[in-house]
Amino acid sequence: MSLDPSFVGRSYPPTIPYRVGREKIREFATAIGATDPAYHDPEAARALGHGDVVAPPTFPVLITMAASQQLIDDPALGIDYSRVVHGDQRFAYARPVVAGDELVCVNTVENITSRGGHDFLTTRTDVSTAAGEPVVTVWSKLVVRGEG
Repeated sequence: MSLDPSFVGRSYPPTIPYRVGREKIREFATAIGATDPAYHDPEAARALGHGDVVAPPTFPVLITMAASQQLIDDPALGIDYSRVVHGDQRFAYARPVVAGDELVCVNTVENITSRGGHDFLTTRTDVSTAAGEPVVTVWSKLVVRGEG
């Protein structure tokens, strides 16, 4: 089953707020080998002008991957997740993610194409604070492999 191209331009409802925890940032930074003190030590982050520890640049993947469940769970879109391969990821920041942020995601389908029997889905996830302040925009490309 191929993806429904009429979904291009469709946005999903905002997710419930995700509260960014200091320990979650530290765990993520440790897992990826990021040793910058601002990722681990609140005082180091404050010395750089932040209110608390700062998340590494790829941290929003934790939030946007969970938010993308909206698309995966939408049977009308037609994603067979057992056939999905991650193709690309890009981030454009308005400001860093900091411990204590309450972040909300809005997913939008930006593009759907088909080539060589495979479907390519590009999504944009606008991540903002619960109060509406833009934080980061994340683009993701998923490849839904064809059967055969």
